[in-house]
Amino acid sequence: MRIALISDIHANLPALEACLAAAERLDADRLAFLGDFVGYGPDPEAVITRVSPLIEAGAIAVLGNHDLGVLKPSRDMNSTAAEALDWTRRQLSEASKSFLAGLPFEVRSGDVLFVHSEASDPPAWHYVTDGEAARASLSGCSAMITFCGHVHVPALYCLSATGKIVAHRPVQDVATPLLPQRKWLAVLGSVGQPRDGNPAASFAVYDTAERTLTYHRAPYDVEGVSQRIRGMGLPDSLAERLLKGR
Repeated sequence: MRIALISDIHANLPALEACLAAAERLDADRLAFLGDFVGYGPDPEAVITRVSPLIEAGAIAVLGNHDLGVLKPSRDMNSTAAEALDWTRRQLSEASKSFLAGLPFEVRSGDVLFVHSEASDPPAWHYVTDGEAARASLSGCSAMITFCGHVHVPALYCLSATGKIVAHRPVQDVATPLLPQRKWLAVLGSVGQPRDGNPAASFAVYDTAERTLTYHRAPYDVEGVSQRIRGMGLPDSLAERLLKGR
């Protein structure tokens, strides 16, 4: 089975559609959404309308911190994120809010864990930005492979049998074998708001038979979404961030 891993859509429908189309071309058999369907972008209702039937049909989905922030405002959000969530809250139907409220913090499938932030304490929304954070996540769960998002920058870590943590730099369109002798943590990039300097939407595909993970990019009309963000009165910095991929 080939699972397309999609994280941090952030209400960016054109970016999501680009990833879904690319995943279909890559013969993905299943979808896994790793949270943050909303926040920052101009299409919160449209994104949920798009993904809901996919999840009903069997796609995996977990809750992200921005999804929760729509339901329960948090003081942990910076002012830009909080402003975007206030706007988002007004755009969403009650059905879409109920959809978000029904999402779990994590989903386990065999030896694979799907989560938004990391595995040791999913509701705490810790960021995996270095080896030690990856070690804490890997040590905090029994799954051999963990897929997460939250950081908006692709990364890949493994923990050896001797306790050594190794960081791998993902290379676009190059399959990385996830050796069964090690535990793995794969951080997905962002579909709707990349922060690694590349504005193209980021996703990945995991081949369960080959045990390989491949990161991909999907170009879309970044300028058009940026203009719509400005036109809707959302913070201008969100529009600039899309253009720069940071």
